[in-house]
Amino acid sequence: MNYVASILSNPIEYLKGVGPQKGELLRKELAIHTFADLLSYFPFRYVDRTKIDKIRDIHGGMDFVQVRGRIVHKEVIGENRAKRLVATLRDETGELELVWFQGHQWVQKSIRENVNYLVYGRISSFNGALQISHPEMDLLTEEIAGGKQFLEPVYSTTEKLKARGLTAKGIGKLTKNLLEQLAPTEIQENIPADVTAQFKLMPRHLAYFKIHFPANDDDVRAAQRRLKFEELFIAQIRILRLKLRRQQQSQGFIFKNVGDHFNNFYNTFLPFPLTGAQKRVLKEIRQDTQAGKQMNRLLQGDVGSGKTIVALLTMLLAIDNGFQACLMAPTEILSQQHYKGISELLEGMPLKVALLTGSIKGKARKKILAELAAGEIHILIGTHALLEPEVVFQHIGMAIIDEQHRFGVAQRARLWQKNNTPPHILVMTATPIPRTLAMTVYGDLDVSVIDEMPPGRKPITTVHRNEVQRAQVMDFIKDEIRKGRQAYVVYPLIEDSEKMDYENLMRGYEEVKAFFPEPKYYISMVHGKQPADVRETNMHRFITGDTQIMVATTVIEVGVNVPNASVMVIESTERFGLSQLHQLRGRVGRGAEQSYCILMTGNKLGNDSKERIKVMVQTNDGFIISEKDMELRGPGDIEGTRQSGILDLRIADIVEDKVILAAARETAERILEKDPALELPQHRNLHEFLTRQRSKSNWSKIS
Repeated sequence: MNYVASILSNPIEYLKGVGPQKGELLRKELAIHTFADLLSYFPFRYVDRTKIDKIRDIHGGMDFVQVRGRIVHKEVIGENRAKRLVATLRDETGELELVWFQGHQWVQKSIRENVNYLVYGRISSFNGALQISHPEMDLLTEEIAGGKQFLEPVYSTTEKLKARGLTAKGIGKLTKNLLEQLAPTEIQENIPADVTAQFKLMPRHLAYFKIHFPANDDDVRAAQRRLKFEELFIAQIRILRLKLRRQQQSQGFIFKNVGDHFNNFYNTFLPFPLTGAQKRVLKEIRQDTQAGKQMNRLLQGDVGSGKTIVALLTMLLAIDNGFQACLMAPTEILSQQHYKGISELLEGMPLKVALLTGSIKGKARKKILAELAAGEIHILIGTHALLEPEVVFQHIGMAIIDEQHRFGVAQRARLWQKNNTPPHILVMTATPIPRTLAMTVYGDLDVSVIDEMPPGRKPITTVHRNEVQRAQVMDFIKDEIRKGRQAYVVYPLIEDSEKMDYENLMRGYEEVKAFFPEPKYYISMVHGKQPADVRETNMHRFITGDTQIMVATTVIEVGVNVPNASVMVIESTERFGLSQLHQLRGRVGRGAEQSYCILMTGNKLGNDSKERIKVMVQTNDGFIISEKDMELRGPGDIEGTRQSGILDLRIADIVEDKVILAAARETAERILEKDPALELPQHRNLHEFLTRQRSKSNWSKIS
């Protein structure tokens, strides 16, 4: 390791002002292990020490204020836990109250009366008077009083760190110590010179200095732009190199033929003509499976867009070339749904389809395993049970994973080991993934999109109703039932509160029964805590039309296909994320009749809830909804991203910085197309940087 890397890889306790105890705290609290980690621990805002507010000009509509004045009085008031320190700050225009609820003994000793301070904090109101709670206090030095222009960095910290003096200011002081040790050459450039010139990016060493201690807003903007581009560019280079390596190294079966099974099904058994989007995706899959490399393709398609038919035709392609195929789904309900649907579609064809789930045991299970190993089963559909070691295929060539975000990476990889040469992999999701997220999390996969709905599908009408309108909603459901339709009423799951979930559901069930008394109406109830056989019976009764209403939790989010159901009522809509609301809405609208989604809420709604409901009412487009969902919740909360580790970004934000992300992706593609091994002289620094980073999980560290 060279001299530069050795400085930045020094353990944090070796930095002046840290030591073993503070070093251990920085590791535990902020994941700062090395000098490099501290350098990449960026400020989240800056205080402009040149802007001073006059006390008389401060009002309740302001957020943060900075005042120059002197403490004219201080005292501790209240008793026991209600004790607090109150001080009066005066400037030439008026007085302002400062208050401390915690650490007031230490603060009382440290602040002095009749001394000038620079005070910064969030303005709030108490008993009609404006005040600042727990302000930042600085003795008014000549440098500050003289109006020297500078922005002060503010770093996130924790109570444990503050107790050891590592406040926002304390972290800033450590960072200053570190930067004073580093010469510009010790923060090596890692982006090719032609790229920094093309995008007018600040040099790397300068960006790290300016991000921590900028002179003005222009410095902040330029440093952030450089470091955001770097972070996203390095991530894209890594992802695309993984993809290249996989394409070069992973041998795959060659499907030469489009044979009798595919053609017979396509010409005779296909229930409806394929959409242009479905044909395009099949063409992409056909090209992949002819190339001699393992296919690793992500298939995105909105609820009801026809992914299952594409999956079935893909499996028939494998069978025509002498292979078996499997389809793995996350729940028994969804597996059974696939098994039933695919068996019906293939009725009359000389193919054997089997279902394997955890609840299939004994002789039935042994029979399936024996037939699978003998090659008598052409298509195996099931849950995680497919991953078990005793599930042995004679010759598997195609593995399809539905609702892939519900499976861990390690689980999915176990399917690869079912043959000496790994089977082709098609992962499917009905949760549309925003383009920026797909580029980042699934960037090493080839992505296909079914962006067209089958003809004849009517858009679902979505409306928002509150508690006052409940009677009208129930009357509307009665009208639909009179037409021969069915309805869902879905209640949310509250994490870590099974008892409350059950009570809410039972209360809702009794309420629905009051509106829909037996024997005129029949209701199924389905929830995750029911015994599997009871849940299946209740589900089956709804599917066959024996019951007109299903009261359920989100256990029915995926895997229930009842074309006759025309109404989806979602209770406590404000507790659901946008993507989940869209998934639930997709349970209706599966037949030829007009369907409806009714979003029920209380009367008081937060801004985010109002925004989610507005989006749901305005559009049925899952891709628009997924983009909005990511804007509201942030990419780290979208299902399937936490396990990837890829979204552990230090400074970039794939929602706000999607223009930078697109430029970084395009640049990475261009470089790797020309120089896939990064061997050209202009890419040497980039190659060395990636080599040093290979053993580290966080791609944004700088050493």
